[in-house]
Amino acid sequence: MAAKIQDLDAPTLPLTEAAYLPGVAYDEMFAPGGAVRSHYDPLHARMSTLGGAELAGRQQTLERSFLLQGITFTVYGGGENTTERIIPTDLFPRIIPAQEWAKIEAGLTQRLLALNLFLADIYGDQQILMDGVVPRELVLGAPSYRREMQHIYVPHKSYANVCGSDLIRCQDGQFAVLEDNLRVPSGVSYMLANRDAAKRTFPGTYRAAGVRPVERYPDLLLATLKSMSPEWRPNPQVVVLTPGVYNSAYYEHAYLARLMGVPLVEGRDLVVHDNMVYMRTTTGIRRVDVIYRRVDDDFIDPLTFRRNSSLGAAGLFNAYRAGNVVICNAPGTGVADDKAVYAYVPAIIRYYLGEDAILPNIETFLCREASQLGYVLANLDKLVVKAVGASGGYGMLVGPHATQKERDDFAIAIKADPENYIAQPTIQLSTAPCLVDGRIEPRHVDLRPFILSGEKTIVTPGALTRVALKRGSLVVNSSQGGGSKDTWVLTDDGPANGSNGNGSTRP
Repeated sequence: MAAKIQDLDAPTLPLTEAAYLPGVAYDEMFAPGGAVRSHYDPLHARMSTLGGAELAGRQQTLERSFLLQGITFTVYGGGENTTERIIPTDLFPRIIPAQEWAKIEAGLTQRLLALNLFLADIYGDQQILMDGVVPRELVLGAPSYRREMQHIYVPHKSYANVCGSDLIRCQDGQFAVLEDNLRVPSGVSYMLANRDAAKRTFPGTYRAAGVRPVERYPDLLLATLKSMSPEWRPNPQVVVLTPGVYNSAYYEHAYLARLMGVPLVEGRDLVVHDNMVYMRTTTGIRRVDVIYRRVDDDFIDPLTFRRNSSLGAAGLFNAYRAGNVVICNAPGTGVADDKAVYAYVPAIIRYYLGEDAILPNIETFLCREASQLGYVLANLDKLVVKAVGASGGYGMLVGPHATQKERDDFAIAIKADPENYIAQPTIQLSTAPCLVDGRIEPRHVDLRPFILSGEKTIVTPGALTRVALKRGSLVVNSSQGGGSKDTWVLTDDGPANGSNGNGSTRP
């Protein structure tokens, strides 16, 4: 294998495995031995004809369009280190063939159905806890468990209406679930923006490939939210509740509200009277039926949760308890995506559905178990350790890439509070081609599909592919320097499944 990575300063160079240098991880584009995977043929052929100047120009155009549209996120570093920036976006899409997506779709539908049944149970009769399938103390002692949700009716038993599960492809090519995100999952706006950018960057290749559309997501989301409203309200009023402009995902909140054609509100825009929720408008107050909340549980209602919160509305939870408004996702859903509860999801699926999990978990060690704690402490150089309640890449140790001091410090933290940590083997995420500093290089990626659950369950035929842009890094979170790219899910009869896909007259 050649030692030099393809240099895009050359006008055109054939894109081969030798020039691209994939590592030991599964590569999305190249099979072992150097053959291009058939579903990548059209994109690979197009990439091999483009010179460095044109690729750089397309990348700059993509980034400029994101900036002009205000597609940004905020990184908080404390004090003056807080910055707003566009999420780094790679112009080469990731491609998933139809048969692989069919398994992902079935696995995610199964998983969310079981997790919603789990939530209905633990906030109801708690039969799964009495049967000892999941430890009672693990659930009832979780910070995200909300006893206030006990015996509250949730339409369709759909507690998690929007879920963004993170999947990785292992070295054997099979997908596995790394974690579930059922609280306030974000990133769908970048999925939609990436699709729009990819269609303009590779228009001919996109049309020839037979890619399933994702543009209907806002309509499907709105239909899902409306399906959660009380049956006696024929035209329910939906709003998006945001913490405000200083939230890192504020762009997404405004973007989705605009695409759904519903108001974007803050807590100060809502008023509760006689257990009814209203929003203030320029023409007076208007009844609200469904709240798609992008505010964490703690801040929803200062009368029920965090007393000093100014992000929610006083009395909102009482209105929810009375059945006069629906909050999506329901408060308390976070207990089902707790990183310790994650280890029991295959057992949860068997308990409620009588089926084996279609998509497996990653092996997980619970530091709360003495025998597993010893193994974790003895193998910190080989494991990824995560704080149970943390997210966004924070509170995490990637053992093989950490210094000895970092591992020693983490060992002290684990010993002090073992129930707060889990550990997993260091998985080599699959790699996909990315344009980095003028070269096409492999970078590690994961996959975040979005699942909607209300009257019915829908898996969007696309996903946010997150990219670890630093060479060798396994951390894909945007807050930690990661980026994203579009994800093309192919149709059954798409040309990319067998033909060269070069029927278009445009590049």
